[in-house]
Amino acid sequence: MRHLSVLALALVSTLALPALRAEEGMWTFDNLPLKQLKEKYAFEPGQAWIDHVRLSTLTLGGCTGSFVSADGLVVTNHHCTRGSLARLSTKDRDLVKDGFVAMSRDQELKIPGLTYRTLMAMENVTERVAKAVTPGLTEKQAAAARAKELDAIKAGLEKQTGLTYDVVNLYQGGETWMYGFKVFKDIRLVAAPEIAVAAFGGDYDNFTYPRHDLDFSMVRVYENDKPYHPPHHLTWSTEGLKNGDLTFVVGHPGRTSRLQTFAQMKYDRDFGIPTYLKNADRTRAILEEYGKQDAEHARQVQTMILGVNNGAKANEGSLAGLKDAEAMKRLEAAEKALKAAVAKDPKLAAITGRSWARVEQAMQLQKANLKESLYLGAARSATLGQALALVRLAAQQELPVEKRLTEYRSEGGLKTLKTRLSGPAMGMMGQAANPELETLLFTRSLEDARRELGPQHPYIVAVLGGKTPAEVAKAAVAGTKLNDPAVRKALIDGGQKAVAESADPMIVLARKLEPILLAQRKKQDDVKAILEEHGARIAKARFAVYGKTLPPDATGTLRITYGAVATYPANGTLQQPFTTWAGLYDRHFGWGGNDAKDYTDWHLPQRWLDRMGKLDLKTPLNFSHAVDTTGGNSGSPVVNRKGELVGLLFDGNIEGNAGRYFYDEKVNRSVSVDARAILEALVKVYDAPHLAAELTGK
Repeated sequence: MRHLSVLALALVSTLALPALRAEEGMWTFDNLPLKQLKEKYAFEPGQAWIDHVRLSTLTLGGCTGSFVSADGLVVTNHHCTRGSLARLSTKDRDLVKDGFVAMSRDQELKIPGLTYRTLMAMENVTERVAKAVTPGLTEKQAAAARAKELDAIKAGLEKQTGLTYDVVNLYQGGETWMYGFKVFKDIRLVAAPEIAVAAFGGDYDNFTYPRHDLDFSMVRVYENDKPYHPPHHLTWSTEGLKNGDLTFVVGHPGRTSRLQTFAQMKYDRDFGIPTYLKNADRTRAILEEYGKQDAEHARQVQTMILGVNNGAKANEGSLAGLKDAEAMKRLEAAEKALKAAVAKDPKLAAITGRSWARVEQAMQLQKANLKESLYLGAARSATLGQALALVRLAAQQELPVEKRLTEYRSEGGLKTLKTRLSGPAMGMMGQAANPELETLLFTRSLEDARRELGPQHPYIVAVLGGKTPAEVAKAAVAGTKLNDPAVRKALIDGGQKAVAESADPMIVLARKLEPILLAQRKKQDDVKAILEEHGARIAKARFAVYGKTLPPDATGTLRITYGAVATYPANGTLQQPFTTWAGLYDRHFGWGGNDAKDYTDWHLPQRWLDRMGKLDLKTPLNFSHAVDTTGGNSGSPVVNRKGELVGLLFDGNIEGNAGRYFYDEKVNRSVSVDARAILEALVKVYDAPHLAAELTGK
C-alpha cells in the first residue's frame, strides 16, 4: 500500500477491492501471494523453494518445459513439440503418427531452429524509465523516450551479465522490468508418444473434461555438444496426488485481458475475436483443401489443422464469455468503481481522468484500420514473411538509431533477429518449408485480399502487378532461393546494397510492399502509443487505489499459480478429479474400437491394445485442478508442496475458456497429465526403463 495519497488511503477502506475468486491470479515471482497460501493452505514456500522451481523451468516460445534430470532432460507437452516431430518426419517415417523413443543418447534427434530459455535474473526498471519521460511530451514522444531508455538499460545489462534480456511490461505498463535469460539452441528429441494417444479424442475432446490424453514429450538440452547439466531440476514425485491436494503450476501463460478497459473488451467482442475466427476458418479451409489430395498431403497438414482448431476453440470460449451479460456487468461495475475513485482524488484525476476516453478513441482508430491490418502483409507465405523481414532489416540499419522502429534499436535485438532470419527455412506454424502448400496458401490469401481490399488498393496493385494471384504465387515460390539459409545470410551481411540488387522474386515483392506496410505499421504504432500511455496511467491509478493486491495480466512471462485437485459441476453431475487408463480404454471401446471407421479420433495404436494387460488400469492419467492458467502454460510443470513434479499441464476445460477476461472459481479448471501415467507408459508400453530410471534417479 505504498505511494497512496491520503484520499486514496481513505478510499481503500470504503471501496470494495475487485473480488479475487479463490485461486485466481497468475502471479509474478516478485509478488507471490504468500499470505493467501499461508492462510488457506498453511504453506509458506521459502526462497530456496521459489528459486528452485523458477530455475528448473524453461520457456519454449509459446509453451513451457522443465528440467527433470541432471543431464538436461526436459519434459513438456506432445503438442509443444508436434511441429518439430513433423519437421523430422518423412513420407516413410512419421514420428507424429508412430511416436519416437531414443534407446540411447546417440539416437536422440537434433531439432533444428529451436531456442529454449531459462529466466535467471529480474530487475525492476520502472522508476528509471519514468524519469526518461519529461513533462509536455506527446504520447508518441513519450513512447520514443521510454524505448530509448529501455534500449540503453538492455544493452548495459547484457554486457554486464552475458544474459539475453527482454523488456517486460506488467500491469498494463504500470511496471517495467528487465528479465534476463540463459539461452539454449541445441535441443534433441528423446521421446514422444503416438498422436493417437497424446491427442486422444482429437478436436472433439479438446478443451473438455474428463480427458484421457498422454500429452507429453521429452527432449534433451545440449551445450557444446554434450548434455547440459542444469544447476536445478525437478525431482519426479513417486507419491502422486490425491483429490484435494495442493498443486502449483510454474509456466509462461500467454495473454489475458482482465485489466483491459471495458472499451477494449467490447472491441474484442464485436470486432477483434470475430475477425480472428473468420481468419481461422479460412486458414482451415485452405489446409483442408490441400489435405484432400491424398494421404501424404493430409499427413503434412494434420498438425497445422489441429493448431488452427485449438486457437479457434479457445477464442470461441473467450467470445462466449464476453457475451455473458452478467459477467460484463461485473466488469463494467469494477471499471466504474475505479473511475469513481480516480474522480475523487484531484491528483489522480489530473493524470488519469481522460485516459478511458483516449483508449476509446484508440479503439475507434483500430476498428477503422482492422481490414488492412488483416490483409496487408505476407499473405500466409512464410517465405514472403522472411523477405519482408530482410528488406526492413536492411532499411532500418541504414537509419540513425533514434529514427528506427523500436525492435531495431538495440544490438541485442538485431542480433536475435539476424540469427532467426539466417536459421533453417520454416513454413506455416514452424513446419518444414513446403513449396506446394505455400503456393496454395499464398494464392488463396492473395485472392482473399483482392476481394476484400479491391483491385485498385495500393497493396493489390503492388503485389499483383497486373497478374493473377495464382501466377504471382507460383512464380515467387518456385523462383525464390530464400529457403537456403546461406542466401539469407548473404543478404543480411550485404545490407541495403545486397537487398536492393537482389533479383529474388520474393525480395522483389517485398521491396514493392515495404513502403505500404511501413505506413500501415506507423498507423498501428500510433494506436499502440495511446494504449501504452493511457494503459499505464490507468494502471498507476489502480495501484494508488488497490496496491498490488491484484495480479497483473499474463504476458507470456514466467508466473506461478496454485490450487487444489478439484471437481466441478457439469452435465448435471460432478466431474471426476482423476481419469485413468481404464477410462481411456473404456472410451476407445465405447466408440466401437478401431473397427469404427467413422470415429477415428478414439482409435488406439495396436501397441496400446497389445500392452493393455500390462498396465495398472487404476493408474491416474489426467486430473482436474483449480489453478488459473491460459494458453502458453502448455507443458508447465505441476509441482507439489515439496517442489516435486507431479504432472504436466496441457489444457483447460471448456467452461473456463472465458478466463482470458475473467475467472470463475466454480468452473475454471486446468487439466494435467499425471506423472504416474508417464512413468508407467515409458516402462510398460515404450520399453524405455532407462528413461524412467533417469527421471526417478533409480
